[in-house]
Amino acid sequence: MKEYAAPDERITRIAMNLRNSSPRDLARQLAFTRREFLRAAAGLGIGSTLLHSSAMAHMAAPLKKRKVVVVTFGGGARDQETFAPQGQENIPHLMHELIPQSTFFTQVVNRGILGHYVATASLATGVYETLNNFASLPPDHPTVFEYFRKDLKRPASDAWVVAPSNGFNRIGESSNRSFGAGFGAGVILPKHLLSAAMSGAGGYDHLLRDSYETPFYTPELGGGEFELRQLEMMLRLSVDDFKAHALTLSSPDELSVYIAHQLMRQQSPSLLWITLHDIDIAHAGAYSLYIEGIRRTDRLCADLWNAIQNEPEYAGNTTMFILPDFGRDLDDDAGGNGFQHHRTGDVLSRTTWMMALGAGVRPGLVFDRPVDSTDLVPTLGTMLGFSSSMAQGQPIAELL
Repeated sequence: MKEYAAPDERITRIAMNLRNSSPRDLARQLAFTRREFLRAAAGLGIGSTLLHSSAMAHMAAPLKKRKVVVVTFGGGARDQETFAPQGQENIPHLMHELIPQSTFFTQVVNRGILGHYVATASLATGVYETLNNFASLPPDHPTVFEYFRKDLKRPASDAWVVAPSNGFNRIGESSNRSFGAGFGAGVILPKHLLSAAMSGAGGYDHLLRDSYETPFYTPELGGGEFELRQLEMMLRLSVDDFKAHALTLSSPDELSVYIAHQLMRQQSPSLLWITLHDIDIAHAGAYSLYIEGIRRTDRLCADLWNAIQNEPEYAGNTTMFILPDFGRDLDDDAGGNGFQHHRTGDVLSRTTWMMALGAGVRPGLVFDRPVDSTDLVPTLGTMLGFSSSMAQGQPIAELL
């Protein structure tokens, strides 16, 4: 097992100040520290308005039908394994390919419940949801998919979620009936598809474990017959080909990205939400697997961005957002379990980051001001032209 990385002294200093500073001051200090990390990274011109003529021309060019892809860097990762100098080797694609092309926000605050499903549901509604993280329940408030489809009169094929955990099966549509049933996103659960397709065949166990935090939790799901027909009819992918390709993959997130590629190619949805979750293997207690999850998530984010550039329906007219659901505990915090869990709810667990890149986004900018997790949905609404009337957040002016 890999040895623990020594925490960067600036992160340690923030941790030592937890009892002596206000949460606002600590969050600001963490944001500034992230900016320093990015400035110091080789080859990054971060922190100044570096708009080349080609970038300006790209922003001024008329767009085809606007598309948005949201990727959650899910599972919770700490700065000391990512943006700190000793952690940057784990995110080479973010550091050297994606961040230089992005507008980067160093201080995104999650004020809600630090459970993966409920936190992701809050990102998708723009409201801090309070539902049971381990119950098969829809969000209480309208989702971004419902706002998008109802306001813009978009068909069901234009909004999709790909989620690696079966516990996310209700995230596509809320229980709020002011929008009427049937306006949510289609939700594809690759693990559920694979489980239905394998019919007891071996070799897939590494792709099917569903919850690292509560291994005895089994979400309520329907049968797999409809989903398998959907696989063939909508994604032009036979069950045999799906199973054969799955055997070449090493993780559930790789399976999700494979399905996302098929979805982009065959359906070209204008709003695509992909929840990555491999990092949550940290709950198993193996630091080496946690690091492996971070590195894989970094690679898959770049893979998705490259797919956007190579798909004619997406290239040049797509904005991609990447953001975590929340962070993880420090090793020195007596109330937590270090990298393994996210129990403390302190500033370092709640203060994350976000990058936006692609159509309409200015590259090479960093903003340290606080942005709320609930600001994502109103921002998407302003970009795509729909109202998010029940969301608590505000549109992020730097992206509009």
